[in-house]
Amino acid sequence: MASEHTVGFEPADRLARDQESVRKRFWGKFKRVAARLPFAEDLLSAYYCAFDRQTPRHVQAALLGAIAYFILPFDFIPDMLPVLGFTDDAAVLATAIRLVAAHITPEHREAAQAKLKRITETEV
Repeated sequence: MASEHTVGFEPADRLARDQESVRKRFWGKFKRVAARLPFAEDLLSAYYCAFDRQTPRHVQAALLGAIAYFILPFDFIPDMLPVLGFTDDAAVLATAIRLVAAHITPEHREAAQAKLKRITETEV
């Protein structure tokens, strides 16, 4: 049974415990799919909050679980499916963000906006 601070999907929960692996794998996948993600800014805000040393541990655990689910090569709806591919990722992320929204600061959002702008400008 999943605790209240996990995504309830064992592979994602296991990966979330390895923060360095999450960092490395996150950026590779994010840069490949950022242009197709309508929730890219929210995902980056969650990422910055999860790795902020001032963020409480239980909040980090919830966000890392959602981020780990995003970077896994397999999930309930394969990411390569047009339109539907990222809906499960978005749902997991939205749920995690809703649970910890008070901890995602304006600074996290500003950092996400700036990074997203840099990434999309280099792709053009």
